[in-house]
Amino acid sequence: MDERDQRAVTRPNILVVLSDQQRPDSCGVFGQRLAVTPRLDRLAADGVAFDNAFTIQPVCGPARAAIQTGSYPTTTGCWRNGIALPPGQATLADRIDDLGYQTGYVGKWHLASDRGAALPIGRSPARFERRPVPPERRGGYRDCWVAADALEHTSGAVSGHVFDEHGQRVELSGYRVDALTDIAIDRLGRFDTDRPFLLFVSFLEPHHQNNRFRAVGPEGWAARFSDFDRPEDLPAWRGDWRWNYAEYLACCASIDTNLGRMVDHLERSGRLDDTLVVFSSDHGNHFRTRNLEYKRSPHDASLRIPLVLRGPGFRGGQRRQDMATSLDLLPTLVVAAGGDDPCLDGRPLQLANERTRRRIRPDQRVPDRPGTAHSKPHLRGQGPRPEPARWTSTPGIRCVRRLPPVRQRQRSAPTPEPGERSGYVRAAQRAAVQARGTDPRGGGSSTGHPCPLTELHR
Repeated sequence: MDERDQRAVTRPNILVVLSDQQRPDSCGVFGQRLAVTPRLDRLAADGVAFDNAFTIQPVCGPARAAIQTGSYPTTTGCWRNGIALPPGQATLADRIDDLGYQTGYVGKWHLASDRGAALPIGRSPARFERRPVPPERRGGYRDCWVAADALEHTSGAVSGHVFDEHGQRVELSGYRVDALTDIAIDRLGRFDTDRPFLLFVSFLEPHHQNNRFRAVGPEGWAARFSDFDRPEDLPAWRGDWRWNYAEYLACCASIDTNLGRMVDHLERSGRLDDTLVVFSSDHGNHFRTRNLEYKRSPHDASLRIPLVLRGPGFRGGQRRQDMATSLDLLPTLVVAAGGDDPCLDGRPLQLANERTRRRIRPDQRVPDRPGTAHSKPHLRGQGPRPEPARWTSTPGIRCVRRLPPVRQRQRSAPTPEPGERSGYVRAAQRAAVQARGTDPRGGGSSTGHPCPLTELHR
């Protein structure tokens, strides 16, 4: 082994399991009454669960781009579905590979195809939804690749195929989550034991089947969850949760069972204690109660995600209240692998307090440059970049957002979530906040700078 491999052999393996469109309240650790996720709950009891974890954008492609790059979708240009990662973009796999790791990916990718209008300047349409993803569009995953760019186009809930490292079809037999887990366990067994690995397993479930607008769980499993409690944010007579939610929970239960299968495999092979296991989702699901889709809305149902880490550096059955986002996964895993914080848009979750989140100074922002053909001039490099909305958290307050001037805010007052108070604070509280630039209880703001606060929730 070379010097890099000798350093890496003492570092933890990393297993990331990502579901699609999964709400935190589908998990026991985050309040689900029914026995949907006993294996995840067990990991959380010995790991760290994040009660305030959010996606950076409630759409599959942009959310996944943020996870794989650690950068905002407006930085990478992957601001909607159907825009591939930029050529040469440093990714999670690239950075982990540089630290001596083996890297592998199984399941749904969604970051290889360029399609539709407003593609980045200089790019032509290139579609891989139904064909193998070429190596240069795999985000740096080099040692293992059994995936499809659009898993919903190459498979259904109980049949279909993906493509392996050589572009050959790999048939999926049985329920899709089970079949992908069979592949993941097989690839776990193929990794060289002399070097640590990163394996990223990405399921499509519990995302609805696009051609049916229904979640489809394993046959007969929905009956186990028919007496579910309606989540409070879902209006009683709006959306399709009434005939969808039990099946949705069945999908989540299948993912949990298969998470358990992978954990059991690591335990049998003597590698579990040396493996950091991460479970999360790309975004949530409002069951068509906010629009005619299942996400794409700035509400908790779309934005909140489950996040549990268990392994080296994340033990003890802790519950963290500081805000975490999908941007934080890349720096967290790089630091866990022995690398330095890459200083991107997220922060390593090894830092115990969200107040350590960096504030991006004007001189640190990505300079305006041509890159995306979009209706907004600043995305074409033809105008100043607007001040981004930044979200942070403070004790006792769920989210704080930097918003436009008051007159603009009054014209676009947000609709509060059902069961929540209005998004506007009382005048006295607002005055206290603005006077100190902090949360009303005292203490510094999470950025360390005064900031106009308007949209405050419990």
